[in-house]
Amino acid sequence: MSFARNVLVSICLFGVIFVSTIVEAKNDYTYLYKQLPFSMPKINAPVFKNNTVSIVDAGGIGDGNALNTDAFRKAIDQLSKKGGGKLIVPKGVWFTGPIELKSNINLHLEKGALILFSSDFDLYPLVKTFFEGLETRRCQSPISGRNLVNVAITGEGTINGSGEAWRPLKKSKVTESHWENVVKSGGVLKDSAYWFPSKSSLLGESISDMNVPRGDLSDAKWLEVKDFLRPVMVSLIECKNVFLKGVLFENSPSWNIHPLMCENIIIDNIFVRNPSYAQNGDGLDVESCKNVLILNSKFDVGDDAICIKSGKDEQGRNRAQPTENVIVDNCKVFQGHGGFVVGSEMSGGVRNISVRNCQFLGTDVGLRFKSTRGRGGVVENIYISDIYMINIVTDSFLFDLYYSGKSASESLADGDEIPNTSVIPEVSVETPSFRNIFVKNIVSRNARRAMFFNGLPEMNITNINVENAYISALYGAEIRESNQIKFKNIHILPKSGPALILRNVKEFSLKEFYYPDTLTQVVRIEGNSSNIQLPDSIKKDMIIGVN
Repeated sequence: MSFARNVLVSICLFGVIFVSTIVEAKNDYTYLYKQLPFSMPKINAPVFKNNTVSIVDAGGIGDGNALNTDAFRKAIDQLSKKGGGKLIVPKGVWFTGPIELKSNINLHLEKGALILFSSDFDLYPLVKTFFEGLETRRCQSPISGRNLVNVAITGEGTINGSGEAWRPLKKSKVTESHWENVVKSGGVLKDSAYWFPSKSSLLGESISDMNVPRGDLSDAKWLEVKDFLRPVMVSLIECKNVFLKGVLFENSPSWNIHPLMCENIIIDNIFVRNPSYAQNGDGLDVESCKNVLILNSKFDVGDDAICIKSGKDEQGRNRAQPTENVIVDNCKVFQGHGGFVVGSEMSGGVRNISVRNCQFLGTDVGLRFKSTRGRGGVVENIYISDIYMINIVTDSFLFDLYYSGKSASESLADGDEIPNTSVIPEVSVETPSFRNIFVKNIVSRNARRAMFFNGLPEMNITNINVENAYISALYGAEIRESNQIKFKNIHILPKSGPALILRNVKEFSLKEFYYPDTLTQVVRIEGNSSNIQLPDSIKKDMIIGVN
């Protein structure tokens, strides 16, 4: 059967399954657990008391001008004293400072409701929190909650974090006219191509590593760099029974939604949006959480879209709280550095993740796994199926164990994609491990490269299984420093070079491999590769570097 016909038949078959699950999804969440390849407790959306308070009743004014910080606080307090219920935000523009949620509160935005957060930094005091997997201080999040039980944000409205006031901007990411308007608005330049909102913001950047200030800072020094300490827009820490549904979350100062050390989370039919140039403009970062459903949602962001984390380096290992038992189903990602992402802060471990029925429509990377030496942690038991991608800027499927904080496109442009492996450290608790990952039924059209596995020589990526893949790309798949790789029914249609490159790969099995008939060099084997099993259909003169 031809490559094109195989793709068509597979898409039609998967499509029937996909439509049927969407129909079921309208009823409840039990369908998500059918044939789940790991054990996971079933969770339900929290139930709230039949109490309602309108923000209007608490003195709120939705004219886009009046500051409603006190009104939100009063309304939440009123509901809390009644044992909880629904806080109604009717249509209007509700301008406000930070909102602190309480247990048993459902913040409900009716159709036409817009919560717009103020860009006055003075309204956001410094608080002790976590960012980029580390304990630190940041400005208070626009929406926050800690140690809560039963908390929800629902409805048909919009939440806007006024992120443009907080974020630095790189000239290379915007048009010339956009850049000129931003520079004219105020702020300071680090250089001719990097703008910061204020001197305080620029100073913070100068003493930070990966957006977190390092060293033992005095209270005065923290305040001096306060503008740099951009908050995540929705911060939920150590909460149980979290429910987000129906709302548009947009324009966050840094990450958009960040559940941390939470349990029993349902995220259903939300839209998360940030400009493509938004620095650290992640969509959803699920960190050290347990029992999570993410479904029917859309993401269009400036960094990673759906991202799984568990703390960074020694702090993450000491926290020892993996993200586990996660189902991602029927999500769409437009722009983003990765469609579905694990890492790079994965030091506490990641396990038991199911991702299925998703579309990545023009992301920088499709499936993105990233880490680096020093992290430690184990990522295992990841099950991915029925993923459909178009116009992926770099790799449809990527393992990057040399992550340097850059997007895949930036790493490629800077020439640091292939690392120097002349010095190989000993394996230790600081060595990250990725293993037991199963991917099937993926289609990707018009990627730069089909796949890129870039493992560590001291700790290979291990037991990666890919079945039923249909990928057209400029370049084929490149597998490095990997062990126990199993490919079956793989269709790779490169425009240039071989369909498959193997370098320092051990125990590689390839069955049912399809490639263009015009390809003269199908497989290239480099370095210290061993136990390579290729199908007999690939003639020896099409294999370069056979030992």
